[in-house]
Amino acid sequence: MTKAPARKTTTTKPSAASALPPEGKKAPAFSLPADDGSTVSLKSLAGKKVVLFFYPKDDTPGCTTESIAFSALKKKFEAANTLVFGISKDSIEKHCKFRDKHNLTVRLLSDEEGKMLEAYGVWAEKSLYGRKFMGINRTTLLLDEKGVVRKVWPKVKVNGHAEEVLEAAQAL
Repeated sequence: MTKAPARKTTTTKPSAASALPPEGKKAPAFSLPADDGSTVSLKSLAGKKVVLFFYPKDDTPGCTTESIAFSALKKKFEAANTLVFGISKDSIEKHCKFRDKHNLTVRLLSDEEGKMLEAYGVWAEKSLYGRKFMGINRTTLLLDEKGVVRKVWPKVKVNGHAEEVLEAAQAL
């Protein structure tokens, strides 16, 4: 009896959604410079709930709207023992200009090297007008006081999003 030839298997690149940190698991460690001159790490945030909102680029319409919305709710997030951070590949200098131009009150973290973006599964292939390129998928994560991912919002639609995240933080 002869064996059938082995089937060829094809491997596909995992989608960004499958690479996102799963709910119920510890978030990947990170340490990034912030717009206020400090360095923020997951370890330094222990004891607080944390919102990490990843966005493509400073001073673009959707990113501006999202950052303003989170800033407007900052006091309510603080009342829920929750810190909010916006993260992109933009430099600290760009973040400071963006913050000052729009009076943002949320802290902005810079991941110019993209290590955190890759660890969190938000750096992915995108397509615009048939052109493919690498970029940040707008994504938000809510972490509990121990750094465990409690909620993930992939492919965020900006309108009403900050309010939805606040409700989840208040309920946690």
